[in-house]
Amino acid sequence: MPDDRPIVLRGMTWDHPRGYEPLAACSAAWFARSGVRITWERRSLQDFESFPVSELAARYDLIVIDHPHVGQVTRAGCLAPLGDAADRERLAGGAVGASVQSYFWAQRLWALPIDAAAQVQAWRPDRLSAPLADWVSVLALAAEGSVLCPLRPPHNLMALFTLCGLAGCPGRVQAGDLLEPRTGQEAYAHLSELFARLDPACLAMDPIAVLERMAAADSPAACAPLIYGYVSYSRSGTHGAPIAFGDPAPLARGGPRSGSVLGGTGIAVSAHSPEREAAMAFARWVADAEAQNGPYLAAGGQPAHRAAWEDPLANRDSLDFFRNTRATLEGAWVRPRHAGYMTFQVAAAQRLNEALATREPAAALIAAINRLHREVSS
Repeated sequence: MPDDRPIVLRGMTWDHPRGYEPLAACSAAWFARSGVRITWERRSLQDFESFPVSELAARYDLIVIDHPHVGQVTRAGCLAPLGDAADRERLAGGAVGASVQSYFWAQRLWALPIDAAAQVQAWRPDRLSAPLADWVSVLALAAEGSVLCPLRPPHNLMALFTLCGLAGCPGRVQAGDLLEPRTGQEAYAHLSELFARLDPACLAMDPIAVLERMAAADSPAACAPLIYGYVSYSRSGTHGAPIAFGDPAPLARGGPRSGSVLGGTGIAVSAHSPEREAAMAFARWVADAEAQNGPYLAAGGQPAHRAAWEDPLANRDSLDFFRNTRATLEGAWVRPRHAGYMTFQVAAAQRLNEALATREPAAALIAAINRLHREVSS
């Protein structure tokens, strides 16, 4: 006899309204259309950035992942490919920045982008009339106690990488040294100067913690110079005082603004799912323009599809978040994605915080980071 039981898929995403509310809204719309029910569980931002995807793929049909995992998951064989080179080319035209390319590895797409972000600058428009124009201004405001910066691993490392990009020399992605030594040392010096003026609590703060504190009515913080963009905090009445986002402050007035570190998320399908075709159908729909500029955006999402980023209403309702961060995202740097990268990222971020706390000399720290990368990429 035919099995008439409805299909139920299990999904895992990250624990923030931006991470789960858009997926919940899209899943409800998909159930009305297809009869396929999707339930979502959440893990912390810290787990999202470091927890092995292979373990999640053994328990869930749909998994929201970060692109640096793709080399690792390709080696593990735990995800089902969602396309090939032709699909990458077709989909890339509809996405912002390198969102599609970032999930392409070994001639296959291992996830479809549903959320796009890069490191940008955040500020309170009721405290600052404009974003800070250069790094000298950042340091001056930090000396007044009005700056926060998320330095909880791996966000400290993302700040270092972005500063390398702003210096005109983003990291390399092939095996060997990741950072050009002189550029890396200069970037670390800038970060160390900033840290000396910050509340040491920043070492334990991720972007959500920083933005929650900034949005509080009595917060002295007016700016976060290096932080992943969160459109949630730009929408009036959702998280306290609205926060505006724009390009990072260049290291020198008039200097380059490109080289920020790409973030965002993609939706992947477990290779072990007994309902793989149903999971793939939802993944393709939720990453396409209809969902991205429809229920995904309406539920507070930060889509990866350019249709949403170019929507006048979406910009009007978010202090022009999409318009003001688009150039940064289009020029963002894609981190290495080889199988050893996640091991490196965890170790290097921890090493960097130790260096900041002890004021370790720049040459020793950058040499250590490059050594860690050589060990896992060779």
